[in-house]
Amino acid sequence: MVGRQDEHGLDGPPEYPAATDEIGVRPDVNLLETLLDHVRKGELRIPKFQRPFVWRPDQMLDLFDSIERGYPIGSMLLWETSAELESLSIVGDLMIPDVSPGRSVTYILDGHQRLSTLYATLYRHDTAYSSDSGDWIWHVYRVLGQGDSRINRYVHWKKPGPPPANYLPVRSVLRTLDFLAYARDLAKSIGDGAYFDELIEEAEQVAQRIKSYKVSVVTLLGGSLAQAVEVFSRVNSKGQSMSPDQMVSALTYKGQGEESLANSIAAILDGVAAEGFGEINSTIGFRALLAVAGEEEVTGAHWDVLARRMEGKVSQAVQDTDVALSRAVEFLRGDIGVPLARLIPYNNQLMLLTLFFHLRPDPSDEQIEVLIRWFWITSWAGHFASVNSTTSRQSIQDMRAFATGRKRLRDFEGGQGMFDFADQRARPYPERFDLRSARVRAYLLWELKEFPLRKSTDGQSYQVVDTIRRLDTAAFRRVSGKTGLANGSNPANRVILEVDSGVTARAYLLSMLDVSSSEHGDLGVSQEAYARLSAGDDDAFIDLRAAELARRERSFIDSIGAVPPPAFAADAEIDTE
Repeated sequence: MVGRQDEHGLDGPPEYPAATDEIGVRPDVNLLETLLDHVRKGELRIPKFQRPFVWRPDQMLDLFDSIERGYPIGSMLLWETSAELESLSIVGDLMIPDVSPGRSVTYILDGHQRLSTLYATLYRHDTAYSSDSGDWIWHVYRVLGQGDSRINRYVHWKKPGPPPANYLPVRSVLRTLDFLAYARDLAKSIGDGAYFDELIEEAEQVAQRIKSYKVSVVTLLGGSLAQAVEVFSRVNSKGQSMSPDQMVSALTYKGQGEESLANSIAAILDGVAAEGFGEINSTIGFRALLAVAGEEEVTGAHWDVLARRMEGKVSQAVQDTDVALSRAVEFLRGDIGVPLARLIPYNNQLMLLTLFFHLRPDPSDEQIEVLIRWFWITSWAGHFASVNSTTSRQSIQDMRAFATGRKRLRDFEGGQGMFDFADQRARPYPERFDLRSARVRAYLLWELKEFPLRKSTDGQSYQVVDTIRRLDTAAFRRVSGKTGLANGSNPANRVILEVDSGVTARAYLLSMLDVSSSEHGDLGVSQEAYARLSAGDDDAFIDLRAAELARRERSFIDSIGAVPPPAFAADAEIDTE
């Protein structure tokens, strides 16, 4: 253990030097302003294998609120090394210079989101305000004169015109001239009386708290990138945790202008989202890529060992995954009727479909028919509700055998795997609407097939899948909003509709539904259920519609050849990954 002194000659915390080929550790406490100044000089940098900036606006505001209150924001993990890593030239949305010759470089391993937020908001230059500007997220204000100190007083401003005079721009708190300029503008707006003095005193306190805030910093000294990432993977801080795809991305990153694995996966998933399928979880994209690359341990592998096996295969795996995932999405949309990624009952289904279409890009009609049955049966039965490394590996092996033709459906009988359909019993109609339930998602996909059309208030027909793509969960509207209904959370109390101003789901059903004709689908509302709804007996309406929906879905379950459910209805399990 080595004692040391800081730049002012004061004793600092001990440094734990590394033995040969090992990594050392230096704990420290730094002023926030000092850390940010290192970023400004280009001496503290973000390696390119890091994930892009992903924080939501509310997370940015909460960070400033925590700093002002003196709450801990989690330690920063840095890596001081002689290794040269490709790094970002932009932090947040601000350019930083290349490091000066002869100066050492430290890399940010944990703290990218926090430092990017703070640097890009506090180090902005004074620019003319424009509500049309795309950089509004970096313009953070502290509302002065707001009496209730219990609430978060940091805000973004997106409305037309400049913000109110009592909105202190946080970019002014570190620069004296900018702070004085704000004070002059405030005086012009409200005068320089007692209220002005109160606001300026409050602004000075805010500035002092931010400037004097200290951050816990742990700096790794030397060692290899693999050792640094291993330490990072064990750190539990308030920053964005390093996911498996980030760890393997870091360990396989070679630089020299190529994209990191994490960024390549993000680009693939962004392409799928741009086609209207919505957001796919990056971890599932990563698992799909591993499966395509020939790996079977995709859930609980030793990531450093996996990274070594992936060396030299990343580029081809990225290309293959991009093509196979597109085919998998096309199958889900066209053959199953899944309009959005978030309605896939289990993420593992997408991973396995990607593997299948990589191995068999032109499947036979028989294989497509089996895949359709596989999707519905595993969704109803909850086959992927409790995935572990063993069951995940077995599923990959089974899908590989099926795709390559080594096994046909009958060869899986009695094996208790995902293609042993006789061993999987469908779960009953769900009594509770909750999109975290795979059984609810499977029910909704069936409902989209059963009732694909709606009529607008002007009599025009439209596809409900388009409504879901545009409105997401807002498309699932309650018919009855009465409190105290025992069955109020039942899916039968929901209907997928456009959000027409002033038209409730109840009013739509009563005015637009033709219960004597099925030309546009009766939405599972019988004449008796319709009469109950008209009479205001919402409880009976929901029960009658639920019984009709369950009966029709049961017929579809039978048509797929699944083992029927043991009961009419049951509670919906929260079992999506």
